[in-house]
Amino acid sequence: MSDEIRIEEGSGNLWADIGRADADEALARAELMRQISEMIRARGLTQAAAARLLGTTQPTVSDLVRGKLSQFSLERLIAFLNALGQDVEITVRAHPADGGARGRIRVAA
Repeated sequence: MSDEIRIEEGSGNLWADIGRADADEALARAELMRQISEMIRARGLTQAAAARLLGTTQPTVSDLVRGKLSQFSLERLIAFLNALGQDVEITVRAHPADGGARGRIRVAA
């Protein structure tokens, strides 16, 4: 038996690494949720105050800050960002790979 530890470098997307079919979308939603949670924290908002600002309920904000990814669509997260005074820009461009490769979803802030 060997004491050697095997290390495998990840792709930067946990969901892709575990084989999730919607890995790019999951990563985008997770990043948007992280940004919204950070804005709530930076503004010193309670979950109840954040819920009023976002037009939702406190339990929904709790799910958001706890990272319950399956509860939130990209559309809903974009609406929350808009409610927080953020502009959201979506850019569509050809994927740089040859051969009609599937495009990606990416969040840049």
